[in-house]
Order: sequence, then C-alpha cells, then structure tokens
Amino acid sequence: MAESKTQKTIVIGAGPVGTLAALYAAQRGHDVEVYELRSDLRDPSTVPLNFTKSINLALSERGIHAIRESGRSVLLEQIFESTIPMHGRMIHGKDLAGKLYEKPQDYDIHGRSIYAVDRGGLNKTLLDELDAMPNVNIMFNHKLTGADFKKHKAWFEVSGSNKSGRNREIEVDFDLMIGADGAHSAARYHMMKYQRMDYQQEYIDTLWCEFQIPAREVQDSTGKETKFRISPNHLHIWPGKEFMFIAIPSFDGSFTCTLFMPSSHFIHLEATPQSVPEFFDVNFPGVTTLITRENLIASFKSNPHLPLISIKCSPYHYEDSVVILGDAAHAMVPFYGQGMNAGLEDVNVLFSFIDSEPSKHIERPSPSNLRAEALSKYSEYRKSDAHVINDLALQNYVEMRASVVSPIYAARKWLEEKLSVLVPSLGWQTKYSRVSFGNERYSEVIRKSDRQGRLLTFWLVGLISSQVVLGGLMAWRRATRGRG
Repeated sequence: MAESKTQKTIVIGAGPVGTLAALYAAQRGHDVEVYELRSDLRDPSTVPLNFTKSINLALSERGIHAIRESGRSVLLEQIFESTIPMHGRMIHGKDLAGKLYEKPQDYDIHGRSIYAVDRGGLNKTLLDELDAMPNVNIMFNHKLTGADFKKHKAWFEVSGSNKSGRNREIEVDFDLMIGADGAHSAARYHMMKYQRMDYQQEYIDTLWCEFQIPAREVQDSTGKETKFRISPNHLHIWPGKEFMFIAIPSFDGSFTCTLFMPSSHFIHLEATPQSVPEFFDVNFPGVTTLITRENLIASFKSNPHLPLISIKCSPYHYEDSVVILGDAAHAMVPFYGQGMNAGLEDVNVLFSFIDSEPSKHIERPSPSNLRAEALSKYSEYRKSDAHVINDLALQNYVEMRASVVSPIYAARKWLEEKLSVLVPSLGWQTKYSRVSFGNERYSEVIRKSDRQGRLLTFWLVGLISSQVVLGGLMAWRRATRGRG
C-alpha cells in the first residue's frame, strides 16, 4: 500500500477570502502556500488594485460565522476590537421648510447590528494569524501566469526578481488550487481554458468615488466629547432618485464616504469640478458642513471614478484540481453589504463538503476521486445562492437611493417586524434580517421573502375587498330602508 502524503493546497489571493481559505486548509493539516500579486498588504505603501482605498466593509453574521468556524478561537476577538456596530441606517435630507433632518431606520427590531470594519485592518489580522502557523507560507509579488489543471502545476512570475530584464518565473506543484483573487481573477481565467464555464459579466451604469469626513479634534479629557462628527452607529445615506452618497464609520473617528452616480453626471462634474460643492448642496444637504468645499473638490479630482461590476459564472471548479471563491466566482455590487460576507461564507461551505470526505491526507488525486466529488457538490450547491445574492445586491441599490424614503417601503418593513414580534411562531422576518443576521441559504431567503410578499398582498387585497363589500352592503341597506 502506497504511503499517504500531506495535501498541498495553494491559494491565489491574500485578501480576506483567500486568507480565511488558507486558515481553513492549514487547520486541516494541509501544506498551504498563499500567492499574492501585490506586495505585503500590511504595508501602507502597497497600492491597492483599484488605486484607492476600498469601500469600507460591513461584517455581518455570515462572515462572522465563517470566521468563528475557522478553529482559531481568538481571531474573532481580535477583529471585533477594531469594529464599530451599526444599528441601522441614518437617512439625511432637507424638509419643505429647508431644515436639515436625520431619520434613523433600525436594521432589526430585535436590536441586532452589522459591524463596520476596515478592510486593511481585517486583512492584517488574518495575515498575522497565518504567519503564526508553521504549515503556511505567504508569497507576495507573485503573479499567476499559467496553470495545467490536469497535471496540477502552476507558474508564477516573481515581480522585481530581475531589475535588468524579464522577471523570474517559477513552477509550483499542487494538489488543490483555491482561486480567491477577485473580480478579475487570473485563477478563473486559466480555469476557463479547461472548464466549460457559463460566464456573465455586467457593468452597471454607475461609477463610485471616495471621500472622507475627517475625525473631530477632541480637546475634552473627560471623554464626553466624541471624535465622530455624526452618529458612529449608523450607515449614513443621502438618497437621491438616480444617485446617493453614503458614509461608514471608521475606528479613528473618520467616515469613509462613497458617491454612487451614473456616468453621465460624473462626466458633467468632471468638466466643471468647481461646481461639485453646489451639486452636493442641492442633492446631499448637510454634507458640506462635514467636508469642506475645498476637500470635496480635491477628492473628486484626485480619487478615481471607478466602475461597479457584477459577475455570475458556473461551475466554480474543474475536476479535483481548482475551485474559485468570493469575487472570483460571483463579484457583486456593494449595495447589500454581502460581497465579503458571501465570500467568507463560501470558505465555510466549501470545507463542509471537503470535511465530509473520510480522508484528508490522500494520494495525488485523480478526476474520479472523492475530492472531485466534493468540489462538484460544492459548485452545484453554491450556484443558486451566489446568483440570488448578486441579484439582491443590484435590487438593493434602488432601495438605498429611493425606497428608504418611500411610505410603502416603511409600511411593509413595520408590518413584517411587528409580525415577527407579535406572532413569532410564523417565523416572519424582513428579507434584510434574513440575509444579514442569519445563515439561511440566500436562495431560501428569497423564497421565504417572496412568500411573505404574496401573503401580505393577499391580506391587503382581502382587507380592501372586505371594506368595499361592507360599504356596499351598508349603502344597499340604507337605500332599501329609504324605499321602505
């Protein structure tokens, strides 16, 4: 009988999803190597792939659960030390009298929160945890340039390895490749040469640009004066019919803000950047009291105006050799706050299928072995959920920029939350609560939410019909009495 060997798993991408996947694999005794295109992501001088700070992240139950299940007990504690709970949205606007207002909307009637987290800080915590594991090696400045998924080989170009000519290329053997290298994934690109993959990519007609609300200078030594200029426990929204401005708190007291807007509006403002403050005064009242007019113009001119992409594909694997996770498999627009959470959940779901196999240390796999079956089952299981959350993220853009000020939206939210409290046996919840505060499959969430919507419509129609019938009977009775 051949002697078994330790499985070698390589992970492409050292972002939050890739590092968590590496942790899961290392906890199971794999020899793990992580390859990252960029320099060490913990180095402040490392330029992000989109040449700006990423949109601040919202960590919710799915991501929290996946980190909790990693087997590293102190990891979640360390992450929560630098997070800020957000209890709901804060809607900003101006009333008919011209007075500025703030209207809070709790996310959940039961008081549950999502957590604002800095991407860089989260990444550092996960990378530091990996560095402490003896069976993990992290290689930065390594670009995946090719792969043979039948022979289990990959090739990487090592950036900066030859300053006078072509960079050095290395060959790496592996048992399993996990591609977690983002929307423009090299792992997915090379996998598509082997796998007959259905692939759909869509850029929505919306660009985004980042701004900053600076922290307040605190002079009060008693601690009563806050460093936050607006409530730190809310996701702040200035809604508009076609665009919106949001602000998410950072641990240092500042807010990372994002302007989402159709490209035509960006083109107009790019031609006249001096009109940016006036545009904000008209559409996002109150922002110029938080960000100086000079800083608004400077940020609009210096920060890139970036596109938003939505990607669906299937399947997510090829035989027993490679599987893709996170944005590499299902990049989505950021309007449900589930991009990172769905990616972290991918890791937990994938390894639940891998763990169902009887052996974690196996010979060099073949296309018919158990791991190939596990990857196939994962791919089939995850497809419907990934496609659903992509669609929900697109739909939620309309909700955030317009529906949050709609009386119909507020009425349905109020009714669903009241039913969840008054008649808990019904299992009634808002769609948002199911997505953000639970671990139900996304496809199950949409099925239950649609059912609730149909029931509410049925009850509403029934109520209106009964009132019409009752009114008709009363009118008929008055008429017959008059004739009598």
